Amino acid sequence: MHSTRIDLAAKTRAKMIALLNARLADALDLQLQAKQAHWNVKGPSFIALHELFDRIAGEMGGHSDEMAERIAALGGIAEGTLQAIAGRSRLDPYPIEIADGRAHLDALAAGLSRFGKGVRKAIDEAAKAGDADSSDLFTGISRAADKSLWLLEAHLQADR
Repeated sequence: MHSTRIDLAAKTRAKMIALLNARLADALDLQLQAKQAHWNVKGPSFIALHELFDRIAGEMGGHSDEMAERIAALGGIAEGTLQAIAGRSRLDPYPIEIADGRAHLDALAAGLSRFGKGVRKAIDEAAKAGDADSSDLFTGISRAADKSLWLLEAHLQADR
């Protein structure tokens, strides 16, 4: 770890760096999944879904930046390479063969749900470790992820 004057113990910083890198991998994976959907969606709701998926990808990019910058502030190295993401992401692989809008909605909602669950767990882990700032960062990301999930699920709930 790089030195910093942030007044968290080195052990706490190391734990938070690992936690942030784990959720960073999920966010980057989800960003790519949303782009996959954005590029390949077909069907009568094409433009609405195309734009929604791009919005979600952009938001995940923003969350990734926030987590990566927190890692750097804590003296760590943000591990955002494809190899790091592939080895660390806890999201299910995205089905690349789908085109139908509803199938993309289902797949992205599943990924976003799993991402949100991991972020909510990270809120508690960071708070328990004594890093209120990382916990707060995760809280903001959780709130945004829940909103994005709502936007996806609103399309799916219309048929029920």
